[in-house]
Amino acid sequence: MSTITSTPYDDVFKTLLNDCTKLIIPVINEIFGEHYTGDETISDSRNEHFIHITDTSTKEKITDSCFTIHGTVDKKYHVECQSTPDGSMVVRMFEYDSHIALHHGTVENHVLTISFPNSAVLYLRHTSVTPEFMTVRIITPGTNAEYQIPIVKVQHYTIDDIFEKNLLFIIPFHIFCYEKSFPEYNTNDEKLKELMNEFSRIRTKLNVLCGQEKSPNMKSVPLSICQKKL
Repeated sequence: MSTITSTPYDDVFKTLLNDCTKLIIPVINEIFGEHYTGDETISDSRNEHFIHITDTSTKEKITDSCFTIHGTVDKKYHVECQSTPDGSMVVRMFEYDSHIALHHGTVENHVLTISFPNSAVLYLRHTSVTPEFMTVRIITPGTNAEYQIPIVKVQHYTIDDIFEKNLLFIIPFHIFCYEKSFPEYNTNDEKLKELMNEFSRIRTKLNVLCGQEKSPNMKSVPLSICQKKL
């Protein structure tokens, strides 16, 4: 029997994907330089993968998200939400990616063809040495291959950035930008008021967008369905 642990930010991430699915599209545009309009459909993929540890034991791996955006060309994406930089993250990403690729692979004439998803990690915290991407390098007999996994540093995005780029998906994680100042907020009323004003500004901007029924920068994103959750 597998033991599944969860964290609040994981729950928020998965709830947004489930209930406000199309809000992930501008995030994909930002990460991968895509130009999706929001009219595309999104289908979820299987997130549970089993890794064989011994002949009699398996370990369940659950990805934060695995989905396909159906546009001019269907593309599969895998995005993980990570609270803190972790040196083993690139190993876990490769584990997830390879199992996603294998699950959707095909065998024909003794040839196994697998296609890795477009993968990225949202870091809610980062340090000065956190890179812009991770690299997986695969060395096989006769050839080499490698691919990069972009790292999104959520704390780099200001409120204005979020609304200008329509990155509403990351609003619940914006609180991490102020985390280091929490002790000061507990003792300084003026600083606490500044923080409250920042989130009041977010609420005002969201109310404006909800009044417009759709995002001004992307068609077909009904913000009203997410109003209570955001």
